Amino acid sequence: MNKYIGISIYEDNKHLRESLISIFEDEKDFLLLGAFEECTGIEQHVAEALPEIILMDIDMPKMSGIEGLQLALKVSPNTIIVMYTVFEEDDKVFKAICAGAKGYILKDTPSEKLVALLKDIYNGGAYMSPIIAAKVMQAFSQRKENDFKLTDKEKNILQLLVEGNSYKMIAAESDISIDTVRFHLKNIYHKLQVKSNVEAVNKALKFKLF
Repeated sequence: MNKYIGISIYEDNKHLRESLISIFEDEKDFLLLGAFEECTGIEQHVAEALPEIILMDIDMPKMSGIEGLQLALKVSPNTIIVMYTVFEEDDKVFKAICAGAKGYILKDTPSEKLVALLKDIYNGGAYMSPIIAAKVMQAFSQRKENDFKLTDKEKNILQLLVEGNSYKMIAAESDISIDTVRFHLKNIYHKLQVKSNVEAVNKALKFKLF
C-alpha cells in the first residue's frame, strides 16, 4: 500500500475498544484517527479527520451506530463504514446496509481476519459474514417480491410524495383529509422502516418502487 488507511473506531465496550486500539496501532497499513465510546460528535470528528474507514458498533448509548453511520456519510460520503457487532437480527442488518454500510463483521472475527477484511473492503471489496449475507439476501428478496407490502393507496401516496407534493396537495389529489394522509404515511414509514419523508423518498427511489 502506498499510504496509511485512516481508521476511526466507535465501540462502547471499553475492553473491546482498547483491544481494537491495540490492534490498529500495531498495524503498519493503518493510522488510528480516534476511538470513541459513542457517536456524539461524530460529524465534527469525521469533518476534521476524514477517515477512510469507520469501524462502527450498532448498539451504543445515546445514539445507535446506524444513526451515527448516517451522520458520518452526510459529512463524508466517501468514508467506508463497516458495522462491527454481535447482532444478527434481520432488521438491524437491513437498516445498516440500506443506510450505506459497506460491510458487516461479527465481533468474534479473529483480529488477523478483521484486519485482512478491512483492507479488502478498502480496496473495493465488500464483506458480510456468511450468516449475515444469507439474511440480507433473504430480506432483499422478500421486499422485492412484495414491495414492502404497501397497499395500492399507500403506493399512490408515496408516489405523490416522491413527486414533491405537500400533505395538502396529496390530500387534494387523493380526495382524502390531511389527517388521513398522515395516517397512511405513518403506515408507509413503518413498512419501509424509515422515520421521515426524506428517508421514505430515498428508499422508494433506491428500490425503484415505481
